[in-house]
Amino acid sequence: MYYSITGKVIKKEENYAVIDNNGIAYMIMTSLNSLSSMTESVVTMYTYLNVREDAVELFGFTTIEEKNTFLKLISVSGVGPKAALAILSASTPAKFAVAVITNDVKVITKAKGVGPKLAQRIILELKDKMKNEDLDIDISAAEPEVMMSNCRAEALSALVVLGYSRADAKKAVEKTEDGLSTEEIIKKALAMLM
Repeated sequence: MYYSITGKVIKKEENYAVIDNNGIAYMIMTSLNSLSSMTESVVTMYTYLNVREDAVELFGFTTIEEKNTFLKLISVSGVGPKAALAILSASTPAKFAVAVITNDVKVITKAKGVGPKLAQRIILELKDKMKNEDLDIDISAAEPEVMMSNCRAEALSALVVLGYSRADAKKAVEKTEDGLSTEEIIKKALAMLM
């Protein structure tokens, strides 16, 4: 229903922010990462409206990547909006994508209330979705893949998970210097893509 809300930050708490837009104050549940990035008095939050029998809640994020990761998380059976927020508060979308690709349960279980079984389910379900997304890409039309290190390949996959096209992500990853960790490659590639 709401794609985004832009307004003045009038209050910040541990798990939500209040944004005033033309005299209407919206209480928006958000991650610690989004809260810490609210350095300006006026912000844009990319939102998701969650309607349940007993509540209507508005969730929002300062980046579209974080919102997209949130939407992927809540598509996993057993992961509700609050668990997804906890995961995004414990790690960035890039770190989360790397954790899924590398089967790193520890990164996901750092989130409050997320145990190993749920983390494994998240990895299993999101890996399958990523593989299905990769099937849509016409590999025959693409130029032959250059041999990439494991870190570069993982970074490329993480960027695709975050919603970047494989071609754009590949160009950005190839521009990074050699010897970097997967996380460092993702950070540098994200900087180039933005």
